[in-house]
Amino acid sequence: MSKSRMSQQALAAALATALLAFAAPSMALAQDEGGSDRSERSSRADRSSRSADRSERRSSRQAPQKAEALYPNSTRQEPGVPASQRLIKQLNTLSEASNASDAAKGLPVADEILANSNANTYDKSMAALLAGQLLLNEDNDRAIAYLNQAIDTGGLDNNNHFQAMLIVAQLQAQEDTYDQALVSLDRYLTESGSTDPKDQALKGNLLYRLERYPEAIATLKLLVDAGGEVDPQWTQILMASYAESGNSAEATRLAEQIAQATPDDKRSQVNLAVSYLQTDQNDKAIKVFERLRASGQLTEESEYRNLYALYLNSENKEREAIAVINEGLQKNILKEDYRTMAALGQANYFSDQIEPAIAAWRKAAPLAENGDTYLNLARVLHQEGRAAEAKEAAQQAIAKGLKSNADAERIISGR
Repeated sequence: MSKSRMSQQALAAALATALLAFAAPSMALAQDEGGSDRSERSSRADRSSRSADRSERRSSRQAPQKAEALYPNSTRQEPGVPASQRLIKQLNTLSEASNASDAAKGLPVADEILANSNANTYDKSMAALLAGQLLLNEDNDRAIAYLNQAIDTGGLDNNNHFQAMLIVAQLQAQEDTYDQALVSLDRYLTESGSTDPKDQALKGNLLYRLERYPEAIATLKLLVDAGGEVDPQWTQILMASYAESGNSAEATRLAEQIAQATPDDKRSQVNLAVSYLQTDQNDKAIKVFERLRASGQLTEESEYRNLYALYLNSENKEREAIAVINEGLQKNILKEDYRTMAALGQANYFSDQIEPAIAAWRKAAPLAENGDTYLNLARVLHQEGRAAEAKEAAQQAIAKGLKSNADAERIISGR
């Protein structure tokens, strides 16, 4: 058999992109003024004197501290509607259930408030908001429905109103409904006037997920180029967007930037190696993988496959490929499947190690989809003068299926 290289499998190089987590933040709920101590104050005061000293107590009572406005750029007018006095007890019960994450107790109370014809917009919005919070990551579809009800009713202060919008977008992203999430997020950004970079990063992430790569690049590049503290995940999504859009050079530049900034982060180093693969810089990719291998950080099957495939596609690097394959097998990271054993046979054959090549191909051939590997085995055995073994392998090749039986029949006939 001529020692021209056999056709080699394409390098298995999938970009390992770290995307932002779509975790819903906790809701900072504004406390209702005149809450659970109202009945206690009433019982302490004599009914006949309460009217006379009401103004004095009102003036001496310390006003509750107003929460910091999270959305100073919004043009929305806060409704300023207080809780209905007759529903304060139910709202407090619901708030306690929410704080205790007791959905079984809280949801029926929320539904009662929402169905009460005497409830005002604040009561209903707060009830829906708390009900949505109780269902976060338990039943996200219902949580989204309650939160949208809270938003549409319009009774919340700006902080809670816009936080509810943001959480809806995040929950929709968690549920992989990226198109809906983007609509919700765009509404949030428009109405809240938010300038938080994290919100823009979420938009870039959604655009990436929707395969709208030029828009994702435009959104994320502004964040990455702005300077200051930049979340490495934003750069990783931008890198992935460049790679998916075909701009491998820019993706590699960013991969190098991330890897340099996070030398101890394996994911960043693997991303860099894959970027080099995609730009045909195989020598650089090998160096990255070998650094990880030397430090014991190659732990995935795909990483070992990428490294031995790189060696097989390099000149005179078969022995290095053999070392990588054997190490992967010894660590039980690689399995003795067809791909691995065929590659091991190829590496041994082209490094003039015939017996190990035959041993590897004997394991690979029964696992192959057709008889080609059996035929290669038969050819090598025939060259080595092992006629009986060559004949048997050729017969198995025909039985497993060949495009042409000519070579196998020649070996069987002893020619």
